[in-house]
Amino acid sequence: MTYIVNDKCIMCKYTDCVEVCPVDCFYEGENMLVIHPDECIDCGVCEPECPPEAILPDSEPGAQSWLKLNLEMSEKWPNIGQKTDAMPDADAKQDEDGKFEKYFSDKPGQGA
Repeated sequence: MTYIVNDKCIMCKYTDCVEVCPVDCFYEGENMLVIHPDECIDCGVCEPECPPEAILPDSEPGAQSWLKLNLEMSEKWPNIGQKTDAMPDADAKQDEDGKFEKYFSDKPGQGA
């Protein structure tokens, strides 16, 4: 088992999860984070730290497509190992539906 980040992170990019990760397995895109599934040690400390509840175990229904995206993007995006500011409209967009179709970007973030 590993943990994945889903579309609830898009346009939010809170990094509370990054701050508690003991193995620095988060990677930063332009408007979301992902977890590298081969680096995640399944400790689960990140899951309760995510305000929009975008982090789930890969055993959850529907997680397989997110597992694939997390792996693919973690191979392209820079590693992030410390907390940064959330996106400017994170609170307003936190519960918005259809964020993947509206906003997903495969562009890398800056990493930290």
